[in-house]
Amino acid sequence: MRHTPIDTKLDIQERAILVSLELKSQQRSEEAVRHSLDELRSLAETASVEPLTSIVQHRDSIDAAWFIGKGKVEEIRALKESLDANVILFNQELSGAQVRNLEAAIDCKIIDRTQLILDIFAQRARTREGRLQVELAQLQYLLPRLSGHYSNLSRLGGGIGTRGPGETKLETDRRHIQRRIRDLREQLAEVARHRKLHRAQRRKSGVTQIALVGYTNAGKSTLLNRLTGADVMAENKLFATLDPTSRRLTLPNGLEVVVTDTVGFIQQLPHDLVAAFRATLEEVNEADLILHVVDSSSPMRDEQMAVVDEVLDELGAGGKERLIVFNKIDLLASSEREGLISQEPSLRISAYSDEDLERMALFLQNKLDRVEYVYRIPAARGDLIARLYQLGEVSMLDQEPECEDMVTYRVRTSESRHRQYGRELGEYLVKQE
Repeated sequence: MRHTPIDTKLDIQERAILVSLELKSQQRSEEAVRHSLDELRSLAETASVEPLTSIVQHRDSIDAAWFIGKGKVEEIRALKESLDANVILFNQELSGAQVRNLEAAIDCKIIDRTQLILDIFAQRARTREGRLQVELAQLQYLLPRLSGHYSNLSRLGGGIGTRGPGETKLETDRRHIQRRIRDLREQLAEVARHRKLHRAQRRKSGVTQIALVGYTNAGKSTLLNRLTGADVMAENKLFATLDPTSRRLTLPNGLEVVVTDTVGFIQQLPHDLVAAFRATLEEVNEADLILHVVDSSSPMRDEQMAVVDEVLDELGAGGKERLIVFNKIDLLASSEREGLISQEPSLRISAYSDEDLERMALFLQNKLDRVEYVYRIPAARGDLIARLYQLGEVSMLDQEPECEDMVTYRVRTSESRHRQYGRELGEYLVKQE
């Protein structure tokens, strides 16, 4: 499908009122509510939107037609007029009917949290793969909401909600969008196939893989840059890194590992986005070790760690070995540093401290130091031989003269990878060196 951009006036400054609905049944603390709004404010600023003020409504339930109460809708309309706002940003996800009703009542562009995050991704995607993934997520979000967003897409002011596939004429109908979604899925399936081949090659060569994961703005890109000398963009903004980057790191003993930086997670990360980026995030599943980078200075540190755990579980990587890296400890008092605890092995560092990075490299070296395993495998068991190549670097020794149907292999790998892939090979293990 050919996309035809609509005319936009990008010099118009978007000025937003932030709106959040808090259900009484959720009983969130004032600090959690305040932090959630601060996060929405940061998302708005990342999208080049000026936040003007915020409104929080407490209700027993969501209004099916308006999401918030009818009286609050009138209050927002009056506030929009007095502040000269041109966007209303909701901190939750809205249905198409709710968007349509709110736009008609307030006479203003309505953007929900999911659309805002998707828009930021559309701005920051640099690679072809990243753009494909974002467009797929946006179209999957838009498809069930076409009726609610027609007036939104038709506005000539541009800005959030109109980037990426939003910049299409209104003749784009459901059938064309469905066709485009199928095309994007086919292209991303090809991307996933290539990624799988690259991962298989890395496994065959025995390269140890480390994945950096964490809440957005936890300092993953800064850590990657400092460890490997990479030049990944690192800003004090949400989702500064979107496209994954892999770099080689040489540990003090000479062992080379590949460190991959991944997109940051966030509360209420759109499911369509997780699904679209699954090919990229599968790098996490293939890693020998996950480094969960945590912003230790965040007042919502524990909640952010829980969000990352949830996404890792969704990706099937919840049980993988990981190291918690409490970053930004230079922003904490010494007493607060002592309070940093985790059920997983952990390190407390500042990514800007050379001493901390040296200590971290030694820790990784001890964690990932290679071990050699010798296996005697039946020659006819091709499945077990293939499993050996998943473990690491494989060399075949002489065939057993007294037993021609058995072949001896030496595999050089890390203990963590051996635990991950070597379980079904246990009865064929001869020795560990």
